[in-house]
Amino acid sequence: MMIKENKTDPATLQTAAGFPLISEIHTKYTFTNKEVAELRMLANKVSELSERDIEKEKIILWTRHNDLQNVRPLVFADPENGWNEIIPSDSLVCEDPLARVWEMFLRKQIYWAEVIKDDKVIEPYFDVPYCYSDTGWGVELKKHGGGENGSYKVDPAIMDYERDLPKVKFPEIIIDQGASDKMLDLAHEVFDGILTVRRKNTWWWTLGMTWDFINLRGLDNLMMDLILNPDYVHELMGILRDGYLARLDWMEQNSLLSSNTEGTYVGSGGFGWTKELPTESEITGNVTTHQMWGFCESQETVGVSPEMFNEFILPYQMPILERFGLNCYGCCEPIDVRWDYVKKIPHLRRVSTSPWANKEKMANLLGNRYIMSVKPSPTPLSLPQMKEEVVRNELRDTLNAAKGCRVELIMKDNHTLGNNPRNITRWVEIAREEIDKL
Repeated sequence: MMIKENKTDPATLQTAAGFPLISEIHTKYTFTNKEVAELRMLANKVSELSERDIEKEKIILWTRHNDLQNVRPLVFADPENGWNEIIPSDSLVCEDPLARVWEMFLRKQIYWAEVIKDDKVIEPYFDVPYCYSDTGWGVELKKHGGGENGSYKVDPAIMDYERDLPKVKFPEIIIDQGASDKMLDLAHEVFDGILTVRRKNTWWWTLGMTWDFINLRGLDNLMMDLILNPDYVHELMGILRDGYLARLDWMEQNSLLSSNTEGTYVGSGGFGWTKELPTESEITGNVTTHQMWGFCESQETVGVSPEMFNEFILPYQMPILERFGLNCYGCCEPIDVRWDYVKKIPHLRRVSTSPWANKEKMANLLGNRYIMSVKPSPTPLSLPQMKEEVVRNELRDTLNAAKGCRVELIMKDNHTLGNNPRNITRWVEIAREEIDKL
């Protein structure tokens, strides 16, 4: 998170199950009495909810589920951008940009517990990340669009491999320690005695690298390069791999990693509780990657053959995934066509089953040896009036196909709820009804 001025209200920038992906915030590191009172009131409510017996029961379920024990399918629903329809920006009480982010985070926890009622655990913690900037890969990425959470285009920075590839440098993270300490102190000032304030950073969502490649070179160019410039594809993928490995080394050495084995969102769905990896309180010394969940995907190369994926993508992801104690793989790309290669990933545990995957085939391939992380289509939820039979039939077919598997149902990628917040709650209710029928 970099702290600078931003014209977009940071409270409206939503990411899966966590703080908004904030690139810029301007804050004075002090809140008004009204803002503090509002945040403490919300924090007290979160603290009360976290003490419920059902939260402890959900922790046990996630732990057993991640350890491949036979429990009912778990359900997690994240409205993502739909949060802005559930909790509109103009309904927030706080005015300081950072206070608004914190207020939105707390209100989301309360809504998850009281309205959505899925299997997300409400915890008595308030995590504060570092304030930092990222130097990137040494070449300028020109971005067009993206305002108001909209789509954007990136001009390829590498137009000529021979000329531009030498410009690519390993990215560096520059931490603003002063700003980071001020933010942590402010959180203690506001929340001490109510929630446990922790320094906890989630430094990445994916370590898959094809997103980086496409930002640098362009998607069309990548597809052509696989045929016309294969040696350069290998060279750039090797640079990206080495850059990520160097970053992980640096984070380990500087005590910057945080455990993700409890209530942290991991992979493209699900949470990290497990007895197979240590919790942060059980770790002495620096957190290392082999004590964590890892995650790679390559959804941008969905149009690439399994053989090309195995030649150009997976070999560069393998050295990264080998570092982690347990691994997640996949997002929107259908893994069934790549399974012969993906199954070779060490410590593989959570496998994405996207709306475009063959559910029956995935169930047969995964069995009870992996978590089948099912991503039902979010399309029905984008309509003002959700077609419940469409939702029910998809869930029923998936659950019937996946009998005997270790299943989680993850509703995500919601760009809109059709301005009807009831859609996300009703989806959870239908999922529970279909699970109960089994």
